[in-house]
Amino acid sequence: MKLKQALWKILGFILLGIAYIGVVTPGLPFSPFLVGAAFSFSKGSPAMHAWIYNHKYFGPFLTNWVGKQVFPTKMKYMMLLVMTSSLVALWFTTHNLHAIFGTGGFMALVALWAWRFPGSVEVYEYRINNNKRIGWFK
Repeated sequence: MKLKQALWKILGFILLGIAYIGVVTPGLPFSPFLVGAAFSFSKGSPAMHAWIYNHKYFGPFLTNWVGKQVFPTKMKYMMLLVMTSSLVALWFTTHNLHAIFGTGGFMALVALWAWRFPGSVEVYEYRINNNKRIGWFK
């Protein structure tokens, strides 16, 4: 049992490290790695699980995502800005239309996925109170 907990804890630290890198690196999302780290810590380290949920920046995001599926609007706009700048950089460095359209298509799907969720707790509560879907497809 100790080995299993240690492996979950190690995976949590790896995912948390990637999440930190994703915060400052264009094109690398942090949110899926952060959620994965929280899940891994829940299996391997209650102390780290509590720490990540009480983190100044990550805690509110995780709490709102897990409880209400809220993806903050500010983060959505930042995501679009990073995606756009990445596509512009890709164009000026490669001039490869196949890469631009392939990458841009994938980024559009990711953006569509993110924008379907409420951007704030208020929007979430409005949707719940008016019997509307939380996400576009649920």
